Amino acid sequence: QVQLVESGGDLVQAGGSLRLSCAASGSLSSFNVMAWYRQAPGKQREMVAVIIGGNRINYADSVKGRFTISRDNAKNTVYLQMNSLRPEDTAIYYCTVVQRTVRYWGQGTQVTVSA
Repeated sequence: QVQLVESGGDLVQAGGSLRLSCAASGSLSSFNVMAWYRQAPGKQREMVAVIIGGNRINYADSVKGRFTISRDNAKNTVYLQMNSLRPEDTAIYYCTVVQRTVRYWGQGTQVTVSA
């Protein structure tokens, strides 16, 4: 069983920055996929950024050039650096990993961007 704990969500003004953290209970090298998703009120959960196979990175078109996903293997932590935030980035952000064929989710952290 993998535990994921997100932190870093906050209320920020448009144009500001936040860094989300996802601390995992297991070694990051055991995960084939590590990703951040988000879910805004009334909308479906959507992928924001993903690391596949340890080194292939993809971003949603809406966040390209503004968000950066990264990892610190020594701390078993995945990060999401979010710059130039917009009100439409407001959502609950979830960390997720896949270990072999099992997906795990964190509890989510709220990001609110005011205009």
